[in-house]
Amino acid sequence: MRITIHPAGRYILMLGLFLYILVCLTIVFAFYHSDIYLLVLGGFGCIYLPFLFYFFRNPERKVVLNNKIVYAPADGKIVILEDAYEPELLKEKCIKVSIFMSMLNVHVNRYPVSGVVKYTKYHAGRYYVAYYPKASEYNEHQSTAIETREGKLILVKQIAGIIARRIVCYANPGNEAVQGEDLGFIKFGSRVDLYLPLDTIVTVKKGEKVKGNSTIIGYIH
Repeated sequence: MRITIHPAGRYILMLGLFLYILVCLTIVFAFYHSDIYLLVLGGFGCIYLPFLFYFFRNPERKVVLNNKIVYAPADGKIVILEDAYEPELLKEKCIKVSIFMSMLNVHVNRYPVSGVVKYTKYHAGRYYVAYYPKASEYNEHQSTAIETREGKLILVKQIAGIIARRIVCYANPGNEAVQGEDLGFIKFGSRVDLYLPLDTIVTVKKGEKVKGNSTIIGYIH
C-alpha cells in the first residue's frame, strides 16, 4: 500500500521543519559548549518530526465504485449510532453515524458515495471534545450533502474537536463527488458524522473501529 503526505499537511510539515532547524541553529550558537541541550533537542526532533509525518499520512485505498454501498468516510471509532432528526438541510429523521478520530487515526476524509455535491456550508462554533453528543451542533463544522444518481441525499459533517482548529473541505456545490476520493481533512483530532436515509441497511455497530474506504457502513435500500 502506497502512503503519501496529504496536501493539507505539506505546509505545516515545511513550517515545522523550518522552525526545528531554526531552533537547532539558535541553540548550537548560543549553547555550543553544552551537550545536554543538543541531546534534548535531538530527542525532541526524533519524536516531533516523525509525528507530523505520521499524522498527515495519506494511505492509498482504492474502492470498487458501487452506489448501493456507503463506505466509512474516515478512520476511527463509532461513538454514535442512532435515529436522529437532522435540522440543517434534510429536516427529517435519519440514521446518524458518528466516527471519532483520535490523534493516531488517519485524518483524511473521503466521499462515502458517488453523486453530485448539492450543498456545502461552514459553521463557526466552539471546540468541545469531539465525541460529546452535541458536538455536531455546537462545535465548528463543515456540512456537505451528496445526492446520488438514485436521488438519495447523504449528509457528511466534518466536526472540529478540542484540539482540531482547522477543517479542510474540497467540496463545492455542483462538483462531482466520486466515492473514495478526498472530501477533505481535519487537523488534530476530530469527528465525522454521517446522516443516512432511514431505510439504509446498517452493517456496523456502536464501538466498532472503522477504516475509511475499507469498512462498509451500510447498504442503501
